[in-house]
Amino acid sequence: MKTNKTEILRRLCYTELVYERINKKLHCQLSKPEIEKLLFDVINETDGACFERVGKNIYVTNFEKNIKVTINAHTFRIITVDRTKRKQN
Repeated sequence: MKTNKTEILRRLCYTELVYERINKKLHCQLSKPEIEKLLFDVINETDGACFERVGKNIYVTNFEKNIKVTINAHTFRIITVDRTKRKQN
């Protein structure tokens, strides 16, 4: 199944708890609007080849920003965000 970046960006949503989880995982204290902008930009700037659907989740890995976003493929709700390891040259 092909992942549609435009649809993901249009339907992206969050729960109250995920904001706290994102700040904890990224070791920061961003506001809700800052988190939403960050994730929108990360997803928007990520090449389609870095989108992977596995089961009920979509994984968006942006190596330039060192972030991996996990999204529920059915609801388009953000589940979590993790730091990625830098690619070795």
